[in-house]
Amino acid sequence: MARLNRRFYARDPAVLARALLGQVLVRVLADGVRLSGVIVETEAYLGVEDRAAHTCGGRRTARNASMWGPAGHAYVYFTYGMHHCMNVVAEAPGQPSAVLLRALEPVEGIERMRAHRSVKIAASRLRQIDLCSGPAKLAQALAIDRALDGADLITGQMLFIEHGQPLPADRIAAGPRIGVDYAGEWAQKPLRFGVVGNPNLSRAL
Repeated sequence: MARLNRRFYARDPAVLARALLGQVLVRVLADGVRLSGVIVETEAYLGVEDRAAHTCGGRRTARNASMWGPAGHAYVYFTYGMHHCMNVVAEAPGQPSAVLLRALEPVEGIERMRAHRSVKIAASRLRQIDLCSGPAKLAQALAIDRALDGADLITGQMLFIEHGQPLPADRIAAGPRIGVDYAGEWAQKPLRFGVVGNPNLSRAL
């Protein structure tokens, strides 16, 4: 399938977060194995004004440098000393906003995903709907880490997003973001989006 182009990503992060639902995230491993899943849950981070964003107030560090660059790149960060999370950079360079990928519906390479996830959980206990039902689970299942921070999703060979099936508005729900209570009123803004009724969501909307 064809990949999404730069123009697709270069827009408001809340708009991009909705548009990414139904698209297909692809990770190609070093041995050529292809892992993929349909994006079913996203979360928008609006940049400098957003108290929940890593770039709030214009913060610029080595960790969040990718958020300040061109749209269509990956921003991968490490958190709580144990988890990686993948974001898709939005808008134009200098407008540091992004969309966190929160959940996938696994499609290809499911057994390899299961092996990656079973490092901490016995494979026999892992249901398919638990493989990518959260941002940290997603990154672990697809072997996404800081080595892929800044990866170009348009031209890269190891990490990219292909066209999937666009979703009508009535199949998309919105609600408050998760895990950003420190951001006050910004935590309650309806900037988390998901496919209505999909069993792979990290949390129901």
